[in-house]
Amino acid sequence: MTQTGASVEGRRVQSSTKPDTLRKTITVAAPREVAFRVFTQGMTTWWPLATHKIGKAPAVQAVLEPRVGGRWYEKGDDGSECDWGRVLAWDPPAGLSLDWQIDRQWQYDPSFHTEVVVRFVPEDAARTRVELEHRNLDRFGVYRDQIVAAFDSPGGWQNLLEAFAAKATAAD
Repeated sequence: MTQTGASVEGRRVQSSTKPDTLRKTITVAAPREVAFRVFTQGMTTWWPLATHKIGKAPAVQAVLEPRVGGRWYEKGDDGSECDWGRVLAWDPPAGLSLDWQIDRQWQYDPSFHTEVVVRFVPEDAARTRVELEHRNLDRFGVYRDQIVAAFDSPGGWQNLLEAFAAKATAAD
């Protein structure tokens, strides 16, 4: 099943789902290097930390350590840190893969693993197609369809990619 989301400032988020993988694609008006940098180093600027966090304290920063094995986590305003996962692959500016270790109850679980793969494909010198796949969603078991619906909702990966695209475009 393929769906096309609403246009945001000329960008379109395309969505495709299979039972165990959710795919989203957006084209960003920025070179690949800029898009990769904003996605990875500038996550705090576009990730909606007020609503998309799992720690108890208000989140003030989203951190992605730039290396295989690096942590992916949030920092709270009280100095606390709450893991989201790990970096599985790091290939700037072509892409990265992240271990999503947030379970169906939206809590970090070091024994739980799904994978977020993000590819940055140059369309020309000033535009980049960003392809995101959230894989292994079958690991949510009987809650898979509910979780896929959340990831595929307007508040899920679509809004995240639209916010990212706006920041990447502005950064160029």
